[in-house]
Amino acid sequence: MKSIFLTATALLSTIALAAPLRAEVAESQSQQVKRLIATRACYGCNLQGVNLRGAHLIGADLRNANLKNANLEAANLEGADLQGANLQGANLTEAFASGTTFNNANLINADLSDAQLYNAQVDGAVMIGTDVSGADGLDITLGVGGEE
Repeated sequence: MKSIFLTATALLSTIALAAPLRAEVAESQSQQVKRLIATRACYGCNLQGVNLRGAHLIGADLRNANLKNANLEAANLEGADLQGANLQGANLTEAFASGTTFNNANLINADLSDAQLYNAQVDGAVMIGTDVSGADGLDITLGVGGEE
């Protein structure tokens, strides 16, 4: 009986401590989004799943940022630096990404359909399952397995 009580107490303590931690992470991410919008610089930020639909991020420094599953639909990323960024599953549909650097980025299952990608750099980017249908300006051909 005593061990059940101790186990229950330990479990409730863990849950009670986890809730404030989640709020702190969300607040931190919110602060990072505000900084990105204000300064266009967020090197290594954790922006996983954020909604940046239609954001003006011209020339933004997003190197090594975590943008997994982020919504960047119709965002203006002209000249942005996304080198080494994690864009796995990100939505970049109709994004304006001319002159954007995606070198060594993770673009697995990212949606770049109907995006403007003139002079975009994708050297070393992992593009398995990346949707580039209707995209303009990308000078590579994607096969079933990824970059060819």
